[in-house]
Amino acid sequence: MGPALAAVYRAQLSRARVARIPLLFVATFQSVGIMILMRGVVDGGDEARAVVAGSSVLVVAFVALNLLAQYFGRLRADGGLDHYATLPVPPASVVLGTAAAYASFTVPGTAVTAVFGCLLFGLPLGHLWILAAVIPLCGAALSGLGAALGLLAPRQELATLFGQLGMSAALLLGVLPAGRMPAPIAWARDLLPSTYGVEAFARSFDARPDWALVGLDLGVCAAVGVVSLAVAAWAYRRAAVR
Repeated sequence: MGPALAAVYRAQLSRARVARIPLLFVATFQSVGIMILMRGVVDGGDEARAVVAGSSVLVVAFVALNLLAQYFGRLRADGGLDHYATLPVPPASVVLGTAAAYASFTVPGTAVTAVFGCLLFGLPLGHLWILAAVIPLCGAALSGLGAALGLLAPRQELATLFGQLGMSAALLLGVLPAGRMPAPIAWARDLLPSTYGVEAFARSFDARPDWALVGLDLGVCAAVGVVSLAVAAWAYRRAAVR
């Protein structure tokens, strides 16, 4: 499993390297633009923390949900899964390696977005190290979901649609302050895996963060990541044998 995962990761990283600069620019520019727009209606406090945390995690969602769903949808439609089926690698390594390669490109953009947001809203920079846990855990949860959407969609166009809808949900439910949402939408927000990464990051801006609650939120992300990646691996096996 280990050598196969490393081989898939290196192969996917080298293939995606060509699109690295446009990918980083689009994902980061989108999140920074959202924060600039929200600055006109949000002055500070809990709402500012929610905007900065949600915009930072949105960079991860852009790649993990949108691009990964499109990639696996295209891979299935073009018969690319047949290539991987001939290789002596476990299905889980293909999903994990591809998800990890795409998620790696989100690290610089997420860091830039978080620093810019803190400076824009006057938030402390002292606990940004929490991104070292937020990025991989949110990335795992959302990557598994994005891969599953791409592999389970009956057509490539639907995979693209599902990925874009997922990213839109991460945008609307993650960036907008929860206190201004109607109750039914707030309940839907709790079902989105990235919400817990946003909450963990937002809590770190407190003068004295409750690290127990931060750890609990990150634990939910980790648990959802394990489940979503397992579903994605199952979806890969299901699509590969058809």
